[in-house]
Amino acid sequence: MSDVVHCERRGKVLEITIDNPPANAIGRKVTAGLSRAFATLRDDPHLLVGIVTGAGDKFFSPGWDLKEAARDFDAGGALEDDKVDGGFAGITEMWNLYKPVIAAINGYAVGGGWEIALASDIQYAVPHATFFIPDVHMGFIADAGAIQILPRRLPHSVAMDILLSGRRMDAEEALKWGLVNEIVEADDLMTRARETADHLAEGGPLALQATKEAVRHTMHMSVPDCFRTLRGGGLPIYSRMLASDDAKEGPRAFAEKRKPRFTGR
Repeated sequence: MSDVVHCERRGKVLEITIDNPPANAIGRKVTAGLSRAFATLRDDPHLLVGIVTGAGDKFFSPGWDLKEAARDFDAGGALEDDKVDGGFAGITEMWNLYKPVIAAINGYAVGGGWEIALASDIQYAVPHATFFIPDVHMGFIADAGAIQILPRRLPHSVAMDILLSGRRMDAEEALKWGLVNEIVEADDLMTRARETADHLAEGGPLALQATKEAVRHTMHMSVPDCFRTLRGGGLPIYSRMLASDDAKEGPRAFAEKRKPRFTGR
């Protein structure tokens, strides 16, 4: 995909690795590479699941490339640097990416690096993974997902402490708050992510996407409003799934005691 973002197709899974030494910082080039990678996952009908990780064993990503930003500011550039498909890091605002993404967090996930993980659907972290949001102390705010997501996932006081103080959260605390699904030893991290990705990819392609579509569009609604949205025909992937051959294939395969042969149609 690029020299700083590597992609590997493994069956129905696209593995995306940020490889921008020394720490996998996210500048314009990395964001462009990630945007192309996640767009490929979104648009390729043969791909059903993505995994995103960082190269090395210390950094998932420290977030925004501040050295690049400082050079841009000195040259008269503006603060915003996310005018690509998917926003910052190519995923934080890719609202039409309905295929599940697994974050394999191999070390420090800082600022925008943590926001990449928050934009993913399932998170596995190594024991030494460390999370924090230093943005306020840099003179700006974490507006690529942290301020939007953390107050919805955490008690208000905990979210505000993280966003305002920049304090560090270790993997155990992240697990306690449900911000990671599981802590996995470093040598087993990608194996665990791949096992999950392969399992997800066995599901119906439309059902996978319809689940993420429905959750994204209804999670902050009341339960009755959720049902009205589902039944009202406003979710196109869900509607396609209901009318699909796959929706018939699943029950048929169960009745015939065989593995379903899903086609995405």
